[in-house]
Amino acid sequence: MKEQLNSLRAKGISELNALNNADQLPEWYHRYLGRKGELTSLLKQLGTLSAEERPVMGKVINEFKQELQVSFEQRQQTLRENKLNQELEIDDLDVTLPGRPCTTGHLHLTTQTLRRIYQIFQEMGFQVYEAPEVETDEYNFQLLNIPEYHPARDMWDTFWVDDEVVLRTHTSPGQIWAMREYAPEPIRVILPGKCYRYEQITPRSEHQFYQVEGLTIGKNIRLTDLIGVMSEFAHKMYGAERKVRIRGSYFPFTEPSIEIDMSCSCEENGCRLCKYTGWLEVAGAGMVHPVVLRNGGYDPDEWSGFAFGMGVERPALLKHSINDIRYFYGNDLRFLQQF
Repeated sequence: MKEQLNSLRAKGISELNALNNADQLPEWYHRYLGRKGELTSLLKQLGTLSAEERPVMGKVINEFKQELQVSFEQRQQTLRENKLNQELEIDDLDVTLPGRPCTTGHLHLTTQTLRRIYQIFQEMGFQVYEAPEVETDEYNFQLLNIPEYHPARDMWDTFWVDDEVVLRTHTSPGQIWAMREYAPEPIRVILPGKCYRYEQITPRSEHQFYQVEGLTIGKNIRLTDLIGVMSEFAHKMYGAERKVRIRGSYFPFTEPSIEIDMSCSCEENGCRLCKYTGWLEVAGAGMVHPVVLRNGGYDPDEWSGFAFGMGVERPALLKHSINDIRYFYGNDLRFLQQF
């Protein structure tokens, strides 16, 4: 067996060193080190040896196997380097050629939708006003006519930082910031930003999402003004063929309160986005509550106003016939590159 081993070593190393192409290496490996290779055949012969010879020869064969494995890896590295050097010598490198162009990115669909919303409301005389994302309980709830222990707080699943600080659940706190800055002058602003709610992620809702709040304050502002603004927005955003539906609702910071629905892109055939109703809620709105007006620095006997809050992803869902809001933040380029 020792003679066979020495003969196999000489033969294997000789053939390995004679290889001049990396493509020939797999064949050599299977012949000597593969499961059905010559070294494996020697290992099977250990059973024919005596109990004293068996461990000695087993150790020798394992050492030989390791030697062949190391030699194989070294030869493989050498052949790869030789191939690379040959390619570099044959192929001239022209450093004056322009580099490969980098793929440019583009604005996220949410950002595109936000900018379109800005444009539409700018045409109607609204300015953009930014408010904080991290709010106090006072601004997020109390000044909006939602005092402590008010049952309406259950309408918003809140992320609490501590007993006084929250991640804003809606953009409505921005109404107070804007009113206290501009009072007692008329206001016509939109307040875009990200909101956070501790709720389940579904095809219709995310735990973090964008909203655009709208606020108008002046003399003799009426509910019909609000309906007119929202109808104009709907037709400019989605086209004149889209239908708008107004429903009565309740929000603690508006009185009266309404909800604005848009006919779904499924054309009333029903889909999971509209819960098979043919309609999708796009905004909550209403006349600013007298308590909120007073908290913002306006006398409700002289001033009136309306406010609305809408999502940003939902208008994009409607406009582009997307049926799952989770696509927006899934970072799937197959989805994002369509826009």
